[in-house]
Amino acid sequence: MRIEHITTLDEPALADYARLTDVALRVATEPQGGLYIAESITVIGRALRAGHEPRSVLTSERWLPDLEALLGDRDVTVHVGEAGVLEALTGFHLHRGALASMHRPALPTVTEVLRDARRVVIVEDVVDHTNVGAIFRSVAGLGADAVLITPRCADPLYRRSVRVSMGTVLQVPWTRLPEWSEAVPQLHAAGFTIAALALADDAVGLRDFAASAPERVAIVVGTEGDGLSRAALDAADVVVTIPMAHGVDSLNVAAASAVALYALQA
Repeated sequence: MRIEHITTLDEPALADYARLTDVALRVATEPQGGLYIAESITVIGRALRAGHEPRSVLTSERWLPDLEALLGDRDVTVHVGEAGVLEALTGFHLHRGALASMHRPALPTVTEVLRDARRVVIVEDVVDHTNVGAIFRSVAGLGADAVLITPRCADPLYRRSVRVSMGTVLQVPWTRLPEWSEAVPQLHAAGFTIAALALADDAVGLRDFAASAPERVAIVVGTEGDGLSRAALDAADVVVTIPMAHGVDSLNVAAASAVALYALQA
């Protein structure tokens, strides 16, 4: 690795790290620029093990030995600066060791993601990056196989999503679905039963559904505010509900996905 000490924040090579706290800017520019940001030594390590390649790394002097062990003989520039300089560049205090600007991998096709899967989660239009990251962590921890996200869902590779997921978004297979009219035939062709988590008069309780669950199930979860769209409910083969108590009608979307996945474990 090549070490370059930061002398000015105007260096073009530092542009990947500028204004990381500006969410609107980052979610618009990062995918177009073909990059995502991996935050912390742990997450960078997971990204490397997943086969992702770094464009560059940003860190302070104390973390160089750890990075050298991670990066090995990769030809990558490591930008080194004092804490105040790094905070002025990124917009926050860099206390997790390092940031890496990573090349964004090409997404697989829906068919590729579904080929060997038995349990998947479809995330419809969830725009909160924390929830997206938490869903990925549940998928990884509870043994599901993949995540599919709708066209308007938040980017799983946004820094906050990656961090909350503990880097599991770099391990769990995922891709974006087309609109429901195209997605449903693809899911059915792969043998999946589409199970929407929602409140409905004809909904099946989660325990009953899990007791005789189909071999392949795609669990669909939606936003907290509006829940699943009409199109998602129309696309579902079955509506499933989690029984609740004390007048509470639903759980946070990340919690609901975890409960459903746990119930559907073999």
